[in-house]
Amino acid sequence: MSNRVCHFKLVLLGDAAVGKSCLVVRFVRDEFFEFQEPTIGAAFLTQTVQCEDATVKYEIWDTAGQERYRSLAPMYYRGAAAAIVVYDITDPDSFAGAKSWVKELQRRGDPNVIIALAGNKADLEQRRKISQEEAESYAEENGILHLVTSAKDGTNVKSLFVEIAKKLPKNPPQVEREAFPISASNNESTKSCC
Repeated sequence: MSNRVCHFKLVLLGDAAVGKSCLVVRFVRDEFFEFQEPTIGAAFLTQTVQCEDATVKYEIWDTAGQERYRSLAPMYYRGAAAAIVVYDITDPDSFAGAKSWVKELQRRGDPNVIIALAGNKADLEQRRKISQEEAESYAEENGILHLVTSAKDGTNVKSLFVEIAKKLPKNPPQVEREAFPISASNNESTKSCC
């Protein structure tokens, strides 16, 4: 097992109230709050995942889902190595919103960005409106990962981040750099290993 640490910027995108913050809090702190305050702008957290070939350290930007913050999103997904687009399996509008985010990432994001589609709120299976088949088909057509998750009970939350980590490039070891710069001109360190 390698002791190499690779840093990757990861962004969460999706409509308001689909559970982006809940997914991140479940992944980072293994906690769930029934009433999570809406994110204003974006929140920043870090967490690591152990892979066979390296330790992946995620620098996670959890973006606000409200429409009024949408124009800020490119600032957060610029230079991201991975993006999780979240929808609520009980809300068809949120799935349409997720498709819009995927399209935007494919058009304006990094050409090598790893995109994962997360159908959240699996604990509400009896109220499901987006079929597993429809979401899987969409993900396959767009060459992206798809997992059904539940921030509430933890279903597939860690798996989501592990599957993304497996797809990220682990370059040869280099001198460790700062987490990542704010300026877009030096965003290479947000994508590369170590």
